[in-house]
Amino acid sequence: MEAFRQAVVNTLERRLFYIPSFKIYRGVAGLYDYGPPGCAVKSNVLAFWRQHFVLEENMLEVDCPCVTPEVVLKASGHVDKFTDLMVKDEKTGTCYRADHLLKDFCKEKLEKDPKITEEKAAEFKHVIAVLDEFSAEELGSKIKEYGITAPDTKNPLSAPYPFNLMFQTSIGPSGVSPGYMRPETAQGIFVNFKDLYYYNGNKLPFAAAQIGQAFRNEISPRQGLLRVREFTLAEIEHFVDPEDKSHPKFSEVANLEFLMFPRQDQVSGQSARIIRLGEAVSGGIVNNETLGYFIGRVYLFLTYLGIDKERLRFRQHLANEMAHYAADCWDAEIECSYGWIECVGIADRSAYDLRAHTDKSGVPLVAAEKFAEPIEVEFSDPFFIYQKLVITPVKKELGLAFKGNQKMVVEALEAMGEKEAMEMKATLETKGEVEFQVCTLGKDVTIKKNMVTISKEKKKEHQRVFTPSVIEPSFGIGRIIYCLYEHSFYTRPSKGGDEQLNVFRFPPLVAPIKCTVFPLVQNQQYEEVAKRIAKSLTAAGISYKIDITGTSIGKRYARTDELGVPLAITVDSTTSVTLRERDSKQQIRVSLEEVASVVKEVTDGLNTWNDVLWKYPTHSAAATED
Repeated sequence: MEAFRQAVVNTLERRLFYIPSFKIYRGVAGLYDYGPPGCAVKSNVLAFWRQHFVLEENMLEVDCPCVTPEVVLKASGHVDKFTDLMVKDEKTGTCYRADHLLKDFCKEKLEKDPKITEEKAAEFKHVIAVLDEFSAEELGSKIKEYGITAPDTKNPLSAPYPFNLMFQTSIGPSGVSPGYMRPETAQGIFVNFKDLYYYNGNKLPFAAAQIGQAFRNEISPRQGLLRVREFTLAEIEHFVDPEDKSHPKFSEVANLEFLMFPRQDQVSGQSARIIRLGEAVSGGIVNNETLGYFIGRVYLFLTYLGIDKERLRFRQHLANEMAHYAADCWDAEIECSYGWIECVGIADRSAYDLRAHTDKSGVPLVAAEKFAEPIEVEFSDPFFIYQKLVITPVKKELGLAFKGNQKMVVEALEAMGEKEAMEMKATLETKGEVEFQVCTLGKDVTIKKNMVTISKEKKKEHQRVFTPSVIEPSFGIGRIIYCLYEHSFYTRPSKGGDEQLNVFRFPPLVAPIKCTVFPLVQNQQYEEVAKRIAKSLTAAGISYKIDITGTSIGKRYARTDELGVPLAITVDSTTSVTLRERDSKQQIRVSLEEVASVVKEVTDGLNTWNDVLWKYPTHSAAATED
């Protein structure tokens, strides 16, 4: 795995898919630049994301600022809780993530210690399994027990303490308005809910989507593109009535079958298994249809991109992983050389987010269901009171009973809370009198049925007002792209067999360049034909690379195979050309007039290579591959 990963990374960096940021200044951990092919792959992935989700589901796309005022992230809980536990090298001050050090120690012991006992191995496995549950004290205790020291210096480590992962800044020159670089894009959607709901005609369900940069000040970034300090997120917030989480299009994905890893299977030590999505929802494994629908759509999105379905699973969060407010949560995990990596989170977050911002801002972020006929209601909402408690002391009777203390008894009765008042009402109706404490008198008094009336006013309502639930699929675009690189990479021998050639088998959908154009030899006529073809490809909206160097055609094929280009046009005549497919290396002859349209059909997914293979005469690859 290590050798495979190194081959992938070397190829990616050499061909400028990505490079460490600020490389000439020795770089900064956790920051990377995308080069030309990397930018193209990312652009293609995001374009397909918009097509697959935003257009298909008629979502409302927004674009919100990266700088977020502190009050917003205070309401969402990020200011207080968005932390990792950190330890420091006590001599150098170098920082490390405490859970990473403990996990690495346990894994190394399990993999490399030949003398490890079964009992100790079981202990290390258990520590890895419950690592996310450890408090700072428990982590510190284990680090001390195992004698874990700083990896670089072997110096002793400090006790673990929380470190907030957000980049802090200030808004404006005075510095009195604190802010943060957003750690996610979701909050921008939540705070705009009221306007988006109005824009959508005050109708539910609806979804809002956003693609943008997010920032997390990772303690000790590692695993290349998988854990970085600035990254692209694509997030969806699907707002739905909490009393109806069915989905009208669920039948379109209900028959999909793929690897799922339910909570109970994880707890019992079983492996992920293939489950039909419809059965997972009807059997209660997945909480509701809308959550299930998005799990199915995420599966289709990832497999269309080129993720290997055998190395893709949906893992349900364990009880201790889920936020207290979440109804259910699943991660789309992709297996790569680093193990199973969470790339998409799909969560039913209930109504937590909108309620949190409602409480903090005082602006009700709610929806309404219109009733066909007005109904009497006897429930209340924090912002919309539909019933009113009415306490009416009968002052004449109280005056006769308590004389000079009448005023204090009246005030005490009027100050009762709803629960106490309704309990008094019930007792008066059954017994005719009740003992009631009047604090200002410092004693209990007897209240009789004729001294007070307690009631609730009902009113007829034309609508039900409620806080919507939200289903949130959140995509780590960089992680998906890195896993796609690994799943697409393979090597094959050169024609002479003396070297291994690198190939990325990108689907045309995400390939950074769709087609290359090569004159077979340096020849003015062939070069003119190549330029004509290039113009027709441009007119068809197809990205291409033209190469009129004198390098052998075989080497030029190898170079573009390494970039993942699916099709190559070789100009070897003035009337027709050969069209070569990357993975099969098969070639067909196509006229100059048709070649651009054939390339477009294949790269747009209207036809497969096999579809066009039988339409056109095959061409021997012997000469051109040499």
